[in-house]
Amino acid sequence: MNLNLKNPIVFFDLETTGIDIVKDRIVEISYLKVYPNGREETKTIRINPGMPIPKQATEVHHITDDDVKDCPSFKMVAKELARDFEGCDLAGYNSARFDLPLLAEEFLRNEVDVDLSKRKMVDVQTIFHKMEQRTLSAAYKFYCKADLVGAHGAEADTKATYEVLKSQLDRYDNLQNDINFLSEFSSQNKNVDFAGRLVYNEKGEEVINFGKYKGRLVVDILKEDIGYYGWIMGADFPLSTKRVFTEIKLRNFNR
Repeated sequence: MNLNLKNPIVFFDLETTGIDIVKDRIVEISYLKVYPNGREETKTIRINPGMPIPKQATEVHHITDDDVKDCPSFKMVAKELARDFEGCDLAGYNSARFDLPLLAEEFLRNEVDVDLSKRKMVDVQTIFHKMEQRTLSAAYKFYCKADLVGAHGAEADTKATYEVLKSQLDRYDNLQNDINFLSEFSSQNKNVDFAGRLVYNEKGEEVINFGKYKGRLVVDILKEDIGYYGWIMGADFPLSTKRVFTEIKLRNFNR
């Protein structure tokens, strides 16, 4: 089944130095852009992360320091990526919890203004887990009846994710071929920031989702605990989280 698209959608996958969205960096990004008329474009970019790639990460994606020593930095390709992602919905495998927050962090770190929070995000892993409970390689075999060659390579994983989503639409009658529906269906939480440190409650209010104030409204804590905002700004939180706290603080100050 082909996707019913109102906007182009970008399936993307990252290979990184690790799994910490604050400290780790991208070493490869691959994305498949699908247009409403069915046209497809694919691109893979190796990136010099500006830090050593740990052995544990290389064992997963097989990318070494030597492989990226002559590659561009993220800053050098950020504007190109921003143009390619402009006006597109997004999709990936476990991307809502890792790839998207890390990509947003890289854009913020390099001062490229891309508001990914306004895009619809379809997480194919969440759909898969709600339906079958498997990994990407098993998902590809289950839905597409083939072995995933090149697993843990960004390009292979990106293409496999696209094929799995189309097969999911063919298989499940209760899945609507609509990006708004798939984005809502595949979301785990209604996150305010990409890392899920803040979430929306049933009233659409921002609520803290960690620590001693978990479950409390952000606006209440900022009023009650004068030093809390300063602690957030000085602590090792993602830039996207700090930006949301600042927006909430300024919004209520202006009131």
